[in-house]
Amino acid sequence: MRDFRQLKVWQKSHQLTLTAYKATTKFPKNELYGLTSQIRRSSASVSANIAEGCGRRGDAELARFLQIAMGSASELEYHLLLAKDLELIADLDYRQLATAVTDVKRMLGSFLGKLIADG
Repeated sequence: MRDFRQLKVWQKSHQLTLTAYKATTKFPKNELYGLTSQIRRSSASVSANIAEGCGRRGDAELARFLQIAMGSASELEYHLLLAKDLELIADLDYRQLATAVTDVKRMLGSFLGKLIADG
C-alpha cells in the first residue's frame, strides 16, 4: 500500500481538480448539470483513481487504476476542449488546464511504464 498523497502525479492531479472547479464556477447556470458537472467529475476521477489504486494490493492493481485515471484525464481533456469551443471558458483558463492535463497524462504514462518494467 502506498500513500497517494506522497505521489507527485496525485498532487498535480489534485491541483488540476481544484483549478477545474474554480474555472467552472464561471460557467452559465444552465450548464450546472451538463459540462460543469462533467468537467468536475472527470477531473476528480483522475485523483480518486490514483488514490484508490494506491490502496489496493500490488502493482498490477495499481496499474489498472492508473489506466482508469488516464482515461478520465482524456475525458477531461475533451470536455475542456468542448468548453473552449463553446466559449464557456476563458482562453487563459483553458490553456492552463489543458497544459496541466497533458502534464498529468505524461506523469501517469511514466508511472505506468515504470510499474510495467518493474513487474
